[in-house]
Amino acid sequence: MISLRNPDPRIAQRKNTTLLPYYEHGNTLHLLLRAIAARPDIYFFPRYGPLDRAFLRARKYVFRNAALVTYVVMMMNEETSDGPVRRLIEEADRVYANSTFVSGTVYAKFGLRSDPVYDGADHRFFFPPSADKRTSARTVVLYAGSFQARKRVELVVKQAARRPDAEFRLAGQGVTDPVCRSLAKQLGCANVVFLGHLTPAQLGEQMREADVFLFPSMLEGHPQVLIQATACGLPSVAMSVYRPDAVVHGETGFLADNDEELADNLDILLDDSVIRQRMSAAAVLNAQRFDWDRIAQQWADIFQEIVRENEYGRSATGN
Repeated sequence: MISLRNPDPRIAQRKNTTLLPYYEHGNTLHLLLRAIAARPDIYFFPRYGPLDRAFLRARKYVFRNAALVTYVVMMMNEETSDGPVRRLIEEADRVYANSTFVSGTVYAKFGLRSDPVYDGADHRFFFPPSADKRTSARTVVLYAGSFQARKRVELVVKQAARRPDAEFRLAGQGVTDPVCRSLAKQLGCANVVFLGHLTPAQLGEQMREADVFLFPSMLEGHPQVLIQATACGLPSVAMSVYRPDAVVHGETGFLADNDEELADNLDILLDDSVIRQRMSAAAVLNAQRFDWDRIAQQWADIFQEIVRENEYGRSATGN
């Protein structure tokens, strides 16, 4: 594991874990040399950086026995499935996806099976509110995520203008932040609060204080923020285009096919506290699917199976 500054002692003291320092410069060469020396059994979750490209170039000669395990965290379409992503999927020994829907898009684009393995929510920070949850004078709608075009945070501001009876809190930062602030001022939205970047602990607290989670993004894999909202018992309104497993339509929240449905579903939750409470309870139950202990064991089983297969293959061929 790569370590920056002071590592958590629970990890640093584990005998089966080697901590590699992270430097200001030269990390690609440093990590590649360590990988060559160690000859790993598994190269897991490659991204698109220089280390991953170096691994792919050297794989035929240096890492012949290393299984490439690709984890797809974005829905595959014409925009997202080309370039290095295509190579990491097509050359992988195993492919996994972070939702049922993303798994389906991998099959549709590449004809490859990719079993779903979820991300999880850190239950140190994301857990349901206590029975005596603090209530705001107004119903609170929360958005959390980066501010970029595909997230459509401007739509949250427009909903705030339409529903001045509710308070809208926006957590995050990014390139569209100035546009959203300008739009809020232009529309006279005194009910919009920009929270900026939040730590996980701060975000969990905001989720427990909120009544509805609004997430109008149109291009995703399986957003971890929806999993976190579910773990906090927060009913969500999101788009149906990427069919997140964290939101069960009509039970833990709503998945809208278009912006008009998004607004209508938001109105249902804002206007009916009984539905909010019912969906909150269902969300807490649904969050059990995203328990990190369960997911970590799932990955451990996968890795052990891959190593056994590799060892069998090498013994069968005499390599």
